[in-house]
Amino acid sequence: MTTMFGALNRFISRLDSDSPSQSSRENRAFGFQVLRNKNLEIAIEPWYDFIVGINGRQLDDSDPDLFATEVRNCAGSSVALTLWNAKGQRSRSLQISVPTPSPTLGITLQWTPLSSTEAVWHILDVIPDSPADKAGLLPYGDYVVGTPEGTVHGESGLGELVEDYLSRALGLYVYNHEYGVTRLVTITPSRSWGGSGALGCVLGFGALHRLPPPLTEPPAAPGETLFETARFSNEGGRPASTQPQASPLGNSLPQGPSTQQSSNFLIPATMTSPPPPPPVSNLSSGPPRSARKGRHAASSQGFDDYFKEGEQKSKEEDFAPSAREAPPPPPPKSGIAPPPQAKTPDPSVESESEVP
Repeated sequence: MTTMFGALNRFISRLDSDSPSQSSRENRAFGFQVLRNKNLEIAIEPWYDFIVGINGRQLDDSDPDLFATEVRNCAGSSVALTLWNAKGQRSRSLQISVPTPSPTLGITLQWTPLSSTEAVWHILDVIPDSPADKAGLLPYGDYVVGTPEGTVHGESGLGELVEDYLSRALGLYVYNHEYGVTRLVTITPSRSWGGSGALGCVLGFGALHRLPPPLTEPPAAPGETLFETARFSNEGGRPASTQPQASPLGNSLPQGPSTQQSSNFLIPATMTSPPPPPPVSNLSSGPPRSARKGRHAASSQGFDDYFKEGEQKSKEEDFAPSAREAPPPPPPKSGIAPPPQAKTPDPSVESESEVP
């Protein structure tokens, strides 16, 4: 499974390298990463949240003084922040009240590219009695998101860091998706623990192993994401029909709550096809039942004659014997003796009869 994920990640990386426009857009995506949050009343999560916009404008300048000036200008009111979260790679808006005496938010920021959160290693499997097992790493739910020893870049960054800390304690920041918490794990890499690898765990890296959205977020209802914001050019200005609908039998359906169109559903465009034909029960013209029965009987009789004629021609061509002719004689029974054989004449008798 690890080989399959690695091959798929390399394929996705090759596709990304073939599209320079997409790579340049990702490299230009920057924001103020929240390093600390001293104001517990603000729902901002350190490390995972990035401020990418303020008051409806996207941040394109790394100067923190401009950001602080914009916040101070909103003293006594509220400031609107656009946040991007690494969990699920989603954006949201947040309104924060700015106090008048000290117009600050109480957060520590750093200008960082959004791609820095892609350096995540997913714990896929943990071997028993390995350094990873003794450190308390959990398979599938744990993600290594960083280390207090410094910044780790690239897929091989964690492996290089582990090689530098062989037989020494190494601290790792590990996020658990099931519990939604981040903890500091101390692990001691070793080559002599009795298994393969210095950690004793299987790691996943790449697009298939990004941080998923939290489990506390409600899942999208069926069809909600697809049709929630869908709008068509021919939908506007078309009023909902208030006339009672007519059934194919000519009866009018009563106007009630069950037959009214809801504004949450898409109304299809008016079709130009002709109306469906009336059912057979409403037709006044047509032959009576007796005539139909006779017509069906005549057609079935014609089919029988046709098949009989074809069968007769087939028998004549194949020289098949008729059922009226006498059947061939049965084979002889096993108890009858074979016919007698002719006797050979005696040469002495013939010579005597020829003498005068």
